[in-house]
Amino acid sequence: MCDACLIESVKKSMLSRRALFTGAAATTAAVMASGLTTARPALAQSTGKVVDLTHAYDGAFPTFDGNPGILYEPAVKFADSGYQLWKLTIFEHTGTHIDAPLHFTKDGTSVADLPPDRLVCPLCIIDIKAKAAEEPNAMVEPEDIEAFVTANGAIPAGACVAMNSGWAAKVGDPSYRNDAEGKFAFPGFSKAATDMLAGMDVACIGVDTLSLDPGNSADFAVHFSWLPGGRFGIENLAGLDGLPAAGATVFVGAPKHKGGTGGPARVMAVV
Repeated sequence: MCDACLIESVKKSMLSRRALFTGAAATTAAVMASGLTTARPALAQSTGKVVDLTHAYDGAFPTFDGNPGILYEPAVKFADSGYQLWKLTIFEHTGTHIDAPLHFTKDGTSVADLPPDRLVCPLCIIDIKAKAAEEPNAMVEPEDIEAFVTANGAIPAGACVAMNSGWAAKVGDPSYRNDAEGKFAFPGFSKAATDMLAGMDVACIGVDTLSLDPGNSADFAVHFSWLPGGRFGIENLAGLDGLPAAGATVFVGAPKHKGGTGGPARVMAVV
């Protein structure tokens, strides 16, 4: 083939490809405009800021039952072998961790089977620090959700709604778990609030305390209603003060052990 013929052939090929891409882009735009694409939660347009929402924990980290949540045993010592590793005994619901549906149901979804697209969520943070300072067993109520929506817009389907009660700052102090009389005392969600969030198709709720229910709960109403619905929770969150009320995306690093009712998780937010 002559040089001129080759050049002409390349031009035609480029023009043909350009027309193909232009047509594809137009088709995609038309489909999006017609609403035929699958709805996905609106994730944050990241500025590159990453916030760790996970407490580092060891056997001294507060737990619901008061027993150490993680135990270390040397399995290989550096002095003996030139490398080292621990044998760990970990209890699922300790540290910053997930409550999977299986935690409060006989045959619900295990932590290993949580859908991946429910582990990357728009993050909405409801601040109740003022009333938690007055009442240790304060709860996120429907009116707090309504106030959030008024100030920040609708809570998107698939979101993670986290309570910021200021309790994360108490880790290491007995008041994180108990009041002066030794009774459980910490904020949580009310069932009325979580029923409202379930109707919004929220994927998960999170708390900066030991439990989704407040410390003085006698019936675990939130656990028994929220988790059996196929949703999950995150307990003992950290770092919520470093994020806006809305606009961040949370990445939930769920453990994946088969049949797990939950487990320690690395939770990160990007904004």
